[in-house]
This record gives sequence, C-alpha cells and structure tokens, in this order.
Amino acid sequence: MSLSSTFWTGERVRLRGVEPEDWQAFMDFDAHSGHQRSVDVLHPPRSAEGYHAWAAEQSVAAPAGDDFRLVVEALDTGELVGSIATRDADPRSGRFRYGIGIIGDHQRRGYAADAVVLLLRFMFGERRYHKCEAGIYAFNDASLALHRRLGFAEEGRLRDHEFFAGRHHDLVIMGMTAPEFAERHPFEKL
Repeated sequence: MSLSSTFWTGERVRLRGVEPEDWQAFMDFDAHSGHQRSVDVLHPPRSAEGYHAWAAEQSVAAPAGDDFRLVVEALDTGELVGSIATRDADPRSGRFRYGIGIIGDHQRRGYAADAVVLLLRFMFGERRYHKCEAGIYAFNDASLALHRRLGFAEEGRLRDHEFFAGRHHDLVIMGMTAPEFAERHPFEKL
C-alpha cells in the first residue's frame, strides 16, 4: 500500500477524488431535500445529465490552490457516504475553511470525525496552514458537538447571518489551530 493511499485512509473512511460514476450518489443526496430545508439552501432540481456532467467535470478539475472537494467513502462498504471540501484557503494568513456533508443514513457513525481528522492532518501537516475555521448553523447540535469533540473552540456567533427555510439563522464560528490539533491528534511518525 502506498503512502498516499494510507495517508487518506482513516479508521472508518477513505478520502478520494470525485469520479464520474459518483454522479448518482450526489443526485440521490440532493434528492433528499429535507436535509436542505434544515441545514442548507434549497436549490432547484437538476437533471440526471446535469449531475453526470458535474461529476465528470469535478473528476478532472485541478484544485484551485488549496480549495478542493473530496469524496468520503466508507471503508467497510466502499460506498460514497458524503463529501468534504476546503474553501477560502489563504496561504499568506495560514487560514482556511472547510465544510462536510454526510448522507442522512450514514450520519452518527463516526464518518465525519474520521474525515475531518484526515483533512486537517493534510492541511496542517503537509500544507502548513495554521488555522481552520468552520461555520455551523446554531441549531445544528450534532455538528456543534462533533466540532467540540474534535477540539474546535467557539469563536463567535454571527446573528441572523444566513437566510433559508423562510427565516434567518445564526452561524456559529468555530476554529482550531495547528498546535491545538497536534495536541489532540498527534501526527504519525514516518
């Protein structure tokens, strides 16, 4: 097994690039619009061909700096269970943001925690970023608890910051620095 394949493999998940055949899983994920009404912006339906084209495009797209999306794949089944993405990566300030989505039936199985640790190990240990930030809706108790367990600290709350499902919602900003991460999740020695 190569270093790159073991680096991206945790206890429960493997992170990998988007493949063209992943279009169906992303379409099924979005078809469960109930999760969108409670945790995200509701988007209009997209055609199967639209998902197919998107996945094909994602599979060959080069990352924009350190902004990229990866598939979260369950180790036990090989099934796509979600995705994780970095954004707003700023090497000068040493800061980046990330977001993760786990498909409803696969939530609360440790997939998100495992995926986040793998991503942070890469961004802090290999890309030399100093701080990660995550914006979490104040009503999302499960995500807030996950981030606290991982070692993120609440840094602030943006009141009535996001509008969806007919009203405004608070956004909790959580952050973790590389030293805080290394203390809780030591880097493996090669």
